[in-house]
Amino acid sequence: MWANFQEAFLFALSVTLPSVLLLFLGWYLRRSKQVDAAFCDQASKIVFRYSMPALLFFSIYSNKSDFSSQFQLILAGFISSMILFIGAEVVARYTIKEARDQGVFVQGVYRGNTMIIGLAFVSSAYGAEGVAMGAVYGGAMTLLFNVLAVITLSRGSGKVNPRILLQQILKNPLILAILAALLCKGLHVPVSPLLAETGRYLSILALPLALICAGATLQIRSLWQVADMAMWSSIGRLLVAPLVAVLCGLALGLEGMAMGILFLMTATPVAAASYVMAKAMGGNDVAAANILGITTVGALPVAAVGIMALRLMGWM
Repeated sequence: MWANFQEAFLFALSVTLPSVLLLFLGWYLRRSKQVDAAFCDQASKIVFRYSMPALLFFSIYSNKSDFSSQFQLILAGFISSMILFIGAEVVARYTIKEARDQGVFVQGVYRGNTMIIGLAFVSSAYGAEGVAMGAVYGGAMTLLFNVLAVITLSRGSGKVNPRILLQQILKNPLILAILAALLCKGLHVPVSPLLAETGRYLSILALPLALICAGATLQIRSLWQVADMAMWSSIGRLLVAPLVAVLCGLALGLEGMAMGILFLMTATPVAAASYVMAKAMGGNDVAAANILGITTVGALPVAAVGIMALRLMGWM
């Protein structure tokens, strides 16, 4: 029993500790004024436009997995996300008065950071094969999350054109990279070794730089000034969301890597894009920033405990 616990603990530590250290490094670099907001902004753009698409494309293209077998994994993610979305909508409608607060609350509960923190967790746990599976799952969830965000945040502003936002979603570099990789893989399109090596260099930058930037933008002091709404939304993100995802996974018969990816992708902080979207659509951007801060700090120990529990039960 002790050996199983020790193995589960070491596995959980190996998955979460690299992300913790990189986040802390980013926080330290910003606090010591070795990087500033301008650096983080430009570096984040490089990650979003070039490094992360390269990582997703080459992870999927070079992997031998049969991606059609991921249907149940994506279905579990879709069902759990819709349960969280609808449940949060009901809670928000009856407990939160301000319309601009309701959408922020809902988004904080269902919208996980699958493409940065989630992929970092999966990479530490399962390597390149896990990243390839997680990339397809994350791409599907990214599309769903953005559509749901348009729905829930639109109630606070009449200025939003859903058609334009949907076009922006379809132009997302991450989604385009995933679709391109699946197309090239399906049609057996050859990729030059020189291009593949360039892509590998870009890919190496993606997760470390993204985590450093996330840590650099984290404002620890703001966590002491949170409102009740932000705290309850964060609890929904950190505790309720992973539990719902695991139950959906069990109901659909997921196990091993598939269950691990579902949990690791869900046991993440709210996506950084949630703050940007809330601000652009007239939501309570202060509350959105607080939710982002709380869940970024809280997701790491929660994920570690969850990994230990699932590992001990033999579910991942």
